[in-house]
Amino acid sequence: MKSESIAYGIAGVAFGLIAGWIIGTQQAAPRTAAAPPAQAAAPAQSAGTPRAAILDDAKVTALKSVAERQPANAQPRAELANLYFDAERYDDAIAWYQEALKLTPNDVNLSTDLGVCYYYTNQADKALAQLSHSLSIDAKHTKTLLNVGIVKAFGKQDLDGATKAWQQVVELAPDSPEGQAAKRALDTLRSAHPATGGTKPGG
Repeated sequence: MKSESIAYGIAGVAFGLIAGWIIGTQQAAPRTAAAPPAQAAAPAQSAGTPRAAILDDAKVTALKSVAERQPANAQPRAELANLYFDAERYDDAIAWYQEALKLTPNDVNLSTDLGVCYYYTNQADKALAQLSHSLSIDAKHTKTLLNVGIVKAFGKQDLDGATKAWQQVVELAPDSPEGQAAKRALDTLRSAHPATGGTKPGG
């Protein structure tokens, strides 16, 4: 999945340093041509909202054909969901993630990607419920925790909840891309809202 930007701010302070980090984990899901992790995790360009990928109709048709012939195969369904996500057709992506998860209900990556789709369709509560399911599969899944923080901050205005989630990311993987993004988010949040408090990473 390509990086996505966040156009929201809290108290007038844009989270520019974590733009692009409302990401799922599609690069880990089966794909015909997966984007390299560095590209998938790259911060969004500061010039504005990234353009949606152009939907490859031929690939969609081929994958739908495979999915129809192989009703027990999650892979074509996951790939279809990824294609629709990249094209910002989130309702279609949701339908295919749900289909894939019926076959692989404990796939944390697909579950988190579905949660991100719910967020992008203005369903913050549903997003958090799905991300909670992801954490029930893997409580230390840093991409999920990072997204929990972003949905809580931007979708629910729950700054304390966002702080807690991002602190977990920093504690689990401080030097990972997710950990670095969480550190920047926490620093920005504390600058804008000192009352959120919390122990600074490493402090």
